[in-house]
Amino acid sequence: MGVFISLDFESSQPIYLQLIHQIIEGIAKKELQPGDPLPSVRSLAQDIGINLHTVNKAYQQLKQDGFLQIHRQKGVVIRPEGIPKADNIYKEQVQQKLRPLIAESICKDLSKEEFLTLCQTIYHDFQIGGRNDD
Repeated sequence: MGVFISLDFESSQPIYLQLIHQIIEGIAKKELQPGDPLPSVRSLAQDIGINLHTVNKAYQQLKQDGFLQIHRQKGVVIRPEGIPKADNIYKEQVQQKLRPLIAESICKDLSKEEFLTLCQTIYHDFQIGGRNDD
């Protein structure tokens, strides 16, 4: 688990969001599989040196978004039946997140082709997962 968690305490991005993104990236890269356990809130907070409320906030958001299941006895696990597939609501959320990024890219003269190439490169990196075949 700690292999892919890399928090930037100097970043303007909140720590709980960084943690959410790192866990989702671990799932996308197949470093974390459905049913895999995650450390308890207290354990993870202690391991990476952050407040346990920060970890709890991240875990609760990931549960709400369908990435995790939290059980009193079993602890925190990657959703055993897999992550819910993208529906129209999710696609609308993706569009809302992309709009300001695309607008900023246009303002900075990043061409459509360059933008799409960057997207394809990142998408490919996630598809090949945690493998180090390069």
